[in-house]
Amino acid sequence: MIILGINAYHGDASACIFIDQKLIAAVEEERFTRVKHAAGFPINSIKYCLKYSNKTLSDVDHICINRNPKQKIFQKLIFASKKLLKLNFLRDRISNLKKINSIKNELDTQFNERFNGKIHYIDHHTSHIASSVFFSKFDETNFISVDGFGDFASTVIGFYDGEQINKVKEVLFPHSLGLFYTAMTQFLGFMNYGDEYKVMGLAPYGKVTKYEEISDLIIKKKQNLFELNLKYFNHHKGNVEMSWLDGEPKIGKVYSEELSKLIGRPRELKERISQDHMDIAASTQRVYEDMLIYLANSIYEYKEIKNLCISGGCGMNSVANGKIKHKTNYEKIYIPPSPGDSGGAIGSASIILKKYFQEVKDLNDNPYLGPSYTNEEIKSLLDSKNDIIEKTGSKIYKFDANSDLFSFVADLLTNQKVVGFFRGRMEWGPRALGNRSILADPRNPNIKELLNNKIKKRETFRPFAPSIISEKVKDWFEVDEDVPFMSQVLLIKKEMRNKIPAVTHVDGTGRLQTVSKEMNLDYYNLIQSFNSLTNIPIILNTSFNENEPIVNTPGEALDCFLRTKMDCLALENYLILRQ
Repeated sequence: MIILGINAYHGDASACIFIDQKLIAAVEEERFTRVKHAAGFPINSIKYCLKYSNKTLSDVDHICINRNPKQKIFQKLIFASKKLLKLNFLRDRISNLKKINSIKNELDTQFNERFNGKIHYIDHHTSHIASSVFFSKFDETNFISVDGFGDFASTVIGFYDGEQINKVKEVLFPHSLGLFYTAMTQFLGFMNYGDEYKVMGLAPYGKVTKYEEISDLIIKKKQNLFELNLKYFNHHKGNVEMSWLDGEPKIGKVYSEELSKLIGRPRELKERISQDHMDIAASTQRVYEDMLIYLANSIYEYKEIKNLCISGGCGMNSVANGKIKHKTNYEKIYIPPSPGDSGGAIGSASIILKKYFQEVKDLNDNPYLGPSYTNEEIKSLLDSKNDIIEKTGSKIYKFDANSDLFSFVADLLTNQKVVGFFRGRMEWGPRALGNRSILADPRNPNIKELLNNKIKKRETFRPFAPSIISEKVKDWFEVDEDVPFMSQVLLIKKEMRNKIPAVTHVDGTGRLQTVSKEMNLDYYNLIQSFNSLTNIPIILNTSFNENEPIVNTPGEALDCFLRTKMDCLALENYLILRQ
């Protein structure tokens, strides 16, 4: 059986393919279009999945979309009639729904062969939940799905009993923790879709001075979990621009002028970040964390299960995720490599997979599911670009043995070189996990400024992640657990923080990525090579990009290397070193 999963006409469009219960390939559309969080129809992603699996569209038995236009139609009509939403808002929503319902027509225009299977429209949050609980390896687990909105809902809590997804409570439009965080993100001058992570990164530099004021934006409810204090918001009035059909997603200003009256003037786009802005970020993050803990405890009170799965776009808030075990009774947390909308493609497909294969228990969550390139392809690229490479004063090396390459790269890192590392299949999800990464020495206290200013060209407060050999976690962090997808920010042991200042946040934490032999042997061996030279089983890891989606092809990696001040680029077994 061949199942194709799709996230279409929403942010982070994506596709995946299952063949006989095995996840074969998955990729986000932005990696091909080079547009961040690309929306629209994921035609490039679909074509990659089919090509990689050596299948055609006519071979596919099922196509699954992580949206169901018919979901909660009654509630939608009631809300629309009560609020008398503006005509342009309703027209945009109808246009979006028509696109979702015309997937077969879209396929007919994009492919020469016809799709003869079944199309399934799976509820948005059910898809999110499936992408976590089915891959968690938990026999039973509670779950939380939290995002902006999807199929008229923003939050769902419940439990998975090993057989069924049981939803206990949900929060409907216009109330949303995701919209709350987006409003505060925009208030702080970060207006691009997906900028919420900047607030999370800024928060440790501030003090929680505006907790009471910002808490006024959210009202806890025993029966309905919570509501937004809508006087501070605009999105429910139907006059906020939202674009999902093509290119970069856009959301207009979702907060009202009442928010300015509450906490002061919003930050302008290029205004210097002040201590007040940092304090607002810290207070926003604390309010969100408390609400997430509240949701986690709410479902635990209903069902005392020690495992918890988190999904939805808010599942990317790794700082909040890292505090759950310390503030609740949960013992194990699972967050998939792509908890947000792109991951809904895998979730929707796995729902149908479970329907036809009841006994499926262990679905593989290895995230290395994207394109890869051979040494022959890379040699051809380097030969064609040889004149340009020579003008930079760079030298090209070829390593026959992987161990020699890893030793050479490790030595460069100890000499404070910044290395672009391009190897194997591209990662699925928003995090670079060692195959499309920029690497550096975590011991260097000055490397953070250099990376942000001269390579990443982004805000100076943005942190970098520590990739650590999995069996060494307990020696360096206050926990001993597997966090392979950078999904939790956790405390680094006090006595270790001064040894790895480049990956230690100002509050003593780090966004952990554990690296195991089983999941990524090459990256594991590279870190082990660095460890043998330094007694530090950690490498600084950040995504291989410069204000763009993570690089996909060797050509994009080379272009990024040439236009930045990276010292070295490793492309499979080739290495370019600036002299």
